[in-house]
Amino acid sequence: MSGAAAPRDNPVLEISDASLHRGDRELWSGLDLTVEPGEFIAVLGPSGSGKTTLLRSILGLQPLSSGVIKVAGEPVHRGNPRIGYIPQQRSLAPDTSMRARDLVALGVQGSRFGFPIPHRGDRAKVDRLLEAVGASEFAERRVGLLSGGEQQRLRVGQALADEPALLLCDEPLSNLDLANQVAVTDIIDRQRRERDAAVLFVTHDINPILGRVDRILYIAGGRFLLGTPDEVLQTRVLTDLYGTPVFVLRAGDRLVVVGVPDAEPHHDHGDHEHGGAA
Repeated sequence: MSGAAAPRDNPVLEISDASLHRGDRELWSGLDLTVEPGEFIAVLGPSGSGKTTLLRSILGLQPLSSGVIKVAGEPVHRGNPRIGYIPQQRSLAPDTSMRARDLVALGVQGSRFGFPIPHRGDRAKVDRLLEAVGASEFAERRVGLLSGGEQQRLRVGQALADEPALLLCDEPLSNLDLANQVAVTDIIDRQRRERDAAVLFVTHDINPILGRVDRILYIAGGRFLLGTPDEVLQTRVLTDLYGTPVFVLRAGDRLVVVGVPDAEPHHDHGDHEHGGAA
Protein backbone atom coordinates (compact mmCIF):
# COMPACT_ATOMS: atom_id res chain seq x y z
CA MET A 1 0.00 0.00 0.00
CA SER A 2 1.39 3.41 -0.90
CA GLY A 3 0.59 6.66 0.88
CA ALA A 4 0.65 9.21 -1.92
CA ALA A 5 1.42 12.80 -1.03
CA ALA A 6 -1.54 15.01 -0.28
CA PRO A 7 -2.59 17.54 -2.93
CA ARG A 8 -0.85 20.90 -2.70
CA ASP A 9 -4.01 22.74 -1.63
CA ASN A 10 -4.64 20.35 1.29
CA PRO A 11 -2.55 20.50 4.48
CA VAL A 12 -0.58 17.37 5.30
CA LEU A 13 -0.89 17.97 9.03
CA GLU A 14 -3.47 19.95 11.01
CA ILE A 15 -3.23 20.36 14.79
CA SER A 16 -6.07 22.34 16.36
CA ASP A 17 -6.20 23.68 19.92
CA ALA A 18 -4.20 20.71 21.16
CA SER A 19 -3.10 20.19 24.74
CA LEU A 20 -1.25 17.38 26.45
CA HIS A 21 -0.57 16.64 30.10
CA ARG A 22 1.95 14.29 31.65
CA GLY A 23 0.57 13.52 35.07
CA ASP A 24 -0.12 16.87 36.73
CA ARG A 25 2.20 18.76 34.39
CA GLU A 26 0.98 20.48 31.25
CA LEU A 27 3.45 19.93 28.39
CA TRP A 28 1.70 22.35 26.06
CA SER A 29 -1.78 23.69 25.34
CA GLY A 30 -3.57 25.69 22.68
CA LEU A 31 -1.24 24.35 19.99
CA ASP A 32 -2.37 25.17 16.44
CA LEU A 33 -0.16 24.04 13.58
CA THR A 34 -0.90 23.60 9.88
CA VAL A 35 1.82 21.99 7.77
CA GLU A 36 1.68 22.17 3.98
CA PRO A 37 3.15 19.64 1.51
CA GLY A 38 6.89 20.15 1.11
CA GLU A 39 7.24 22.26 4.25
CA PHE A 40 10.20 21.66 6.59
CA ILE A 41 9.53 22.46 10.26
CA ALA A 42 12.11 22.10 13.04
CA VAL A 43 10.86 21.32 16.55
CA LEU A 44 13.12 22.68 19.30
CA GLY A 45 13.04 22.90 23.07
CA PRO A 46 14.66 21.56 26.23
CA SER A 47 14.54 17.94 27.30
CA GLY A 48 11.14 17.02 28.72
CA SER A 49 9.26 19.78 26.93
CA GLY A 50 7.10 17.35 24.96
CA LYS A 51 8.76 17.29 21.53
CA THR A 52 8.85 13.50 21.18
CA THR A 53 5.42 13.24 22.81
CA LEU A 54 4.06 15.49 20.06
CA LEU A 55 5.35 13.03 17.45
CA ARG A 56 3.79 10.14 19.36
CA SER A 57 0.45 11.94 19.30
CA ILE A 58 0.68 12.41 15.53
CA LEU A 59 1.48 8.70 15.21
CA GLY A 60 -1.65 7.84 17.19
CA LEU A 61 0.36 6.40 20.09
CA GLN A 62 -0.35 9.12 22.65
CA PRO A 63 -3.88 10.55 22.98
CA LEU A 64 -4.22 14.29 23.40
CA SER A 65 -5.70 15.76 26.57
CA SER A 66 -7.78 17.97 24.27
CA GLY A 67 -7.84 19.12 20.66
CA VAL A 68 -7.62 17.41 17.29
CA ILE A 69 -4.86 16.17 15.01
CA LYS A 70 -5.49 15.26 11.37
CA VAL A 71 -3.08 13.83 8.81
CA ALA A 72 -4.07 14.44 5.18
CA GLY A 73 -7.56 15.35 6.37
CA GLU A 74 -8.11 12.20 8.44
CA PRO A 75 -7.98 11.68 12.23
CA VAL A 76 -4.73 10.17 13.45
CA HIS A 77 -4.48 6.42 13.86
CA ARG A 78 -1.75 3.87 14.41
CA GLY A 79 0.01 2.43 11.39
CA ASN A 80 -0.88 5.29 9.05
CA PRO A 81 1.06 4.66 5.79
CA ARG A 82 0.97 8.38 5.02
CA ILE A 83 3.45 8.88 7.86
CA GLY A 84 7.10 7.85 7.83
CA TYR A 85 8.93 7.78 11.16
CA ILE A 86 12.71 8.10 11.59
CA PRO A 87 13.98 7.52 15.15
CA GLN A 88 17.24 8.42 16.82
CA GLN A 89 20.25 6.39 15.78
CA ARG A 90 20.81 3.55 18.24
CA SER A 91 23.43 0.99 17.34
CA LEU A 92 22.23 -2.56 16.79
CA ALA A 93 24.03 -5.41 18.54
CA PRO A 94 27.08 -6.73 16.61
CA ASP A 95 25.64 -10.26 16.62
CA THR A 96 22.37 -9.19 14.93
CA SER A 97 22.00 -11.64 12.07
CA MET A 98 19.61 -9.57 9.95
CA ARG A 99 21.06 -8.18 6.72
CA ALA A 100 20.80 -4.56 5.68
CA ARG A 101 18.22 -5.37 3.01
CA ASP A 102 16.15 -7.32 5.57
CA LEU A 103 15.91 -4.23 7.78
CA VAL A 104 14.62 -2.11 4.89
CA ALA A 105 12.27 -4.93 3.86
CA LEU A 106 10.50 -4.62 7.21
CA GLY A 107 9.29 -1.22 6.05
CA VAL A 108 7.99 -2.73 2.81
CA GLN A 109 6.28 -5.73 4.41
CA GLY A 110 5.67 -4.56 7.96
CA SER A 111 2.19 -3.04 7.47
CA ARG A 112 0.68 -6.40 6.50
CA PHE A 113 -1.30 -8.41 8.98
CA GLY A 114 0.41 -11.44 10.48
CA PHE A 115 3.87 -12.65 9.61
CA PRO A 116 5.42 -10.65 6.74
CA ILE A 117 5.25 -12.67 3.52
CA PRO A 118 7.32 -11.43 0.58
CA HIS A 119 5.20 -10.39 -2.41
CA ARG A 120 6.18 -10.11 -6.04
CA GLY A 121 7.99 -6.85 -6.57
CA ASP A 122 9.12 -6.50 -2.95
CA ARG A 123 12.78 -7.19 -3.74
CA ALA A 124 12.80 -4.59 -6.51
CA LYS A 125 11.20 -2.05 -4.17
CA VAL A 126 13.76 -2.79 -1.46
CA ASP A 127 16.53 -2.37 -4.04
CA ARG A 128 15.13 1.03 -5.02
CA LEU A 129 14.98 2.12 -1.39
CA LEU A 130 18.52 0.93 -0.73
CA GLU A 131 19.72 2.90 -3.73
CA ALA A 132 17.76 5.99 -2.65
CA VAL A 133 19.50 6.08 0.75
CA GLY A 134 22.94 5.15 -0.58
CA ALA A 135 22.97 1.68 0.98
CA SER A 136 23.19 -0.61 -2.05
CA GLU A 137 26.85 -1.41 -1.56
CA PHE A 138 26.30 -2.91 1.89
CA ALA A 139 22.84 -4.42 1.26
CA GLU A 140 23.98 -8.00 1.98
CA ARG A 141 26.01 -7.21 5.11
CA ARG A 142 24.78 -7.94 8.63
CA VAL A 143 23.35 -4.79 10.16
CA GLY A 144 25.20 -5.27 13.45
CA LEU A 145 28.51 -4.86 11.62
CA LEU A 146 27.55 -1.57 9.99
CA SER A 147 28.47 1.88 11.25
CA GLY A 148 25.94 4.10 12.99
CA GLY A 149 25.58 6.22 9.88
CA GLU A 150 24.99 3.18 7.67
CA GLN A 151 22.37 1.82 10.07
CA GLN A 152 20.62 5.18 10.12
CA ARG A 153 20.44 5.23 6.32
CA LEU A 154 18.56 1.93 6.55
CA ARG A 155 16.09 3.37 9.05
CA VAL A 156 15.43 6.23 6.64
CA GLY A 157 14.87 3.63 3.91
CA GLN A 158 12.29 1.93 6.13
CA ALA A 159 10.50 5.22 6.71
CA LEU A 160 10.29 5.95 2.97
CA ALA A 161 8.80 2.56 2.04
CA ASP A 162 5.23 3.85 1.67
CA GLU A 163 6.23 7.16 0.01
CA PRO A 164 4.82 9.06 3.01
CA ALA A 165 3.24 12.48 2.81
CA LEU A 166 4.66 13.34 6.25
CA LEU A 167 8.08 12.46 7.67
CA LEU A 168 8.40 12.58 11.46
CA CYS A 169 12.07 12.73 12.46
CA ASP A 170 12.91 12.26 16.15
CA GLU A 171 16.48 13.52 16.53
CA PRO A 172 17.65 11.32 13.63
CA LEU A 173 21.12 12.91 13.58
CA SER A 174 22.01 12.18 17.21
CA ASN A 175 25.22 10.18 17.67
CA LEU A 176 26.21 10.65 14.02
CA ASP A 177 29.42 12.32 12.85
CA LEU A 178 29.20 15.44 10.70
CA ALA A 179 29.55 13.60 7.38
CA ASN A 180 26.69 11.24 8.20
CA GLN A 181 24.57 14.09 9.55
CA VAL A 182 24.90 15.80 6.18
CA ALA A 183 24.19 12.56 4.28
CA VAL A 184 21.06 11.68 6.26
CA THR A 185 19.79 15.27 6.09
CA ASP A 186 20.29 15.30 2.31
CA ILE A 187 18.25 12.09 1.95
CA ILE A 188 15.37 13.50 4.01
CA ASP A 189 15.45 16.81 2.16
CA ARG A 190 15.47 15.07 -1.22
CA GLN A 191 12.26 13.25 -0.25
CA ARG A 192 10.75 16.61 0.63
CA ARG A 193 11.73 18.19 -2.70
CA GLU A 194 11.02 15.26 -5.03
CA ARG A 195 7.89 13.84 -3.32
CA ASP A 196 6.55 17.05 -1.76
CA ALA A 197 6.65 15.34 1.63
CA ALA A 198 6.33 17.56 4.69
CA VAL A 199 8.98 17.17 7.40
CA LEU A 200 8.61 17.62 11.16
CA PHE A 201 12.16 17.40 12.51
CA VAL A 202 12.83 17.22 16.26
CA THR A 203 16.40 18.19 17.07
CA HIS A 204 18.57 19.61 19.85
CA ASP A 205 21.08 20.98 17.32
CA ILE A 206 19.59 22.86 14.41
CA ASN A 207 22.90 23.56 12.65
CA PRO A 208 22.77 20.67 10.14
CA ILE A 209 19.25 21.56 8.96
CA LEU A 210 18.76 25.30 9.46
CA GLY A 211 19.38 26.24 5.84
CA ARG A 212 16.44 24.01 4.86
CA VAL A 213 13.99 25.02 7.60
CA ASP A 214 10.84 26.99 6.75
CA ARG A 215 9.55 27.42 10.28
CA ILE A 216 10.51 26.58 13.86
CA LEU A 217 8.18 25.29 16.57
CA TYR A 218 9.93 26.03 19.87
CA ILE A 219 8.37 24.40 22.96
CA ALA A 220 9.41 25.31 26.50
CA GLY A 221 7.82 25.52 29.93
CA GLY A 222 4.34 24.62 28.71
CA ARG A 223 4.45 27.40 26.11
CA PHE A 224 5.43 27.46 22.47
CA LEU A 225 6.51 29.77 19.66
CA LEU A 226 5.98 29.24 15.95
CA GLY A 227 7.67 31.30 13.26
CA THR A 228 10.53 31.58 10.82
CA PRO A 229 14.09 31.08 12.12
CA ASP A 230 14.61 34.86 12.12
CA GLU A 231 11.43 35.40 14.12
CA VAL A 232 12.10 32.73 16.76
CA LEU A 233 15.87 32.70 17.28
CA GLN A 234 16.13 36.09 18.95
CA THR A 235 17.27 37.04 22.44
CA ARG A 236 14.09 39.01 23.15
CA VAL A 237 11.77 36.28 21.87
CA LEU A 238 13.36 33.37 23.73
CA THR A 239 13.69 35.43 26.92
CA ASP A 240 9.95 36.03 26.81
CA LEU A 241 9.26 32.34 26.12
CA TYR A 242 11.33 31.11 29.07
CA GLY A 243 10.51 33.99 31.39
CA THR A 244 14.19 34.33 32.25
CA PRO A 245 17.16 35.91 30.44
CA VAL A 246 18.19 33.81 27.43
CA PHE A 247 20.75 35.11 24.97
CA VAL A 248 21.18 34.38 21.28
CA LEU A 249 24.79 35.09 20.38
CA ARG A 250 26.78 34.91 17.17
CA ALA A 251 29.93 32.77 17.27
CA GLY A 252 31.55 32.81 13.85
CA ASP A 253 29.03 31.31 11.46
CA ARG A 254 26.92 29.87 14.28
CA LEU A 255 24.21 31.15 16.58
CA VAL A 256 24.52 29.99 20.18
CA VAL A 257 21.61 30.07 22.61
CA VAL A 258 22.79 30.35 26.23
CA GLY A 259 21.01 30.61 29.56
CA VAL A 260 18.30 28.03 28.78
CA PRO A 261 17.06 26.65 32.15
CA ASP A 262 16.49 22.96 32.88
CA ALA A 263 18.13 21.87 29.65
CA GLU A 264 21.51 21.19 28.14
CA PRO A 265 24.09 23.95 28.79
CA HIS A 266 23.44 25.39 25.34
CA HIS A 267 21.97 24.78 21.93
CA ASP A 268 24.07 25.74 18.92
CA HIS A 269 22.18 27.31 16.04
CA GLY A 270 24.05 27.77 12.78
CA ASP A 271 23.74 30.79 10.53
CA HIS A 272 21.54 30.61 7.44
CA GLU A 273 20.61 32.50 4.37
CA HIS A 274 17.93 34.61 6.07
CA GLY A 275 20.42 36.41 8.31
CA GLY A 276 21.37 36.23 11.96
CA ALA A 277 19.81 36.82 15.31
CA ALA A 278 18.67 40.11 16.70
